[in-house]
Amino acid sequence: MKPVLIIRTGRAPDVISERHGDFPRWFRLGLRLRDPHVRIVDVEKGDDLPDPLACAGAVITGSASMVTERLPWSERTAGWIRNAMDIDLPLLGVCYGHQLMSHALGGRVDYLEGGREMGTIPLETHAHAAHDPVATNLPGRFHAHTTHEQAVLELPAGARALARSARDPHHLVRYGRHAVSTQFHPEFSAEVMRAYIRRKQDALRAEGQPADALLAAVVPTPEATALLRGFLREHVRAACELSAA
Repeated sequence: MKPVLIIRTGRAPDVISERHGDFPRWFRLGLRLRDPHVRIVDVEKGDDLPDPLACAGAVITGSASMVTERLPWSERTAGWIRNAMDIDLPLLGVCYGHQLMSHALGGRVDYLEGGREMGTIPLETHAHAAHDPVATNLPGRFHAHTTHEQAVLELPAGARALARSARDPHHLVRYGRHAVSTQFHPEFSAEVMRAYIRRKQDALRAEGQPADALLAAVVPTPEATALLRGFLREHVRAACELSAA
């Protein structure tokens, strides 16, 4: 099996990673992939991305950077995403990765109106999500962990939103046969979500969002986490079976 790339676009704050680990570990656990089947490429630190043909699929992580900064490493990764889409490579973008996929494919990313969206929030699926390979098992309403200031404000041509929050209509997006992205964090555990809220409690207080209320609302998010395994099953493995046929 070709490796699944974890395209690392950032890292968790030290106070969180020292206790809970970091993005690659969370995604490996959520995808249930062993190390021999995973390759980590740290694009933020200048790692070169492999030819998309050498990969079984790719997951693009979150970051503290902003897509609108158009940093050189980010724009190079956007070009790689377009090349990967040309060969129908299975892609899953998360948070920054979600925004970068939309930006790469012609969508518009900028700051979310009303400021930061953070904590465990309820999401609603659109009616057509029932027919989507990764969203078909989602209930009409489910919870997910999120922390973001920027968002996808306009989808690329041909993309379709599958789930929304009260403030962001593009929390789960389908771009093509094997390409999806989530603004929310399916890789976060409840403990990680609480750690992020505690770290931002001063900023949240200044924004009028009491951290205590957000902490009290944190719950497990099994439906959101299951999307990682759904991506591996419905897209990565399915694409590998087709190429081997």
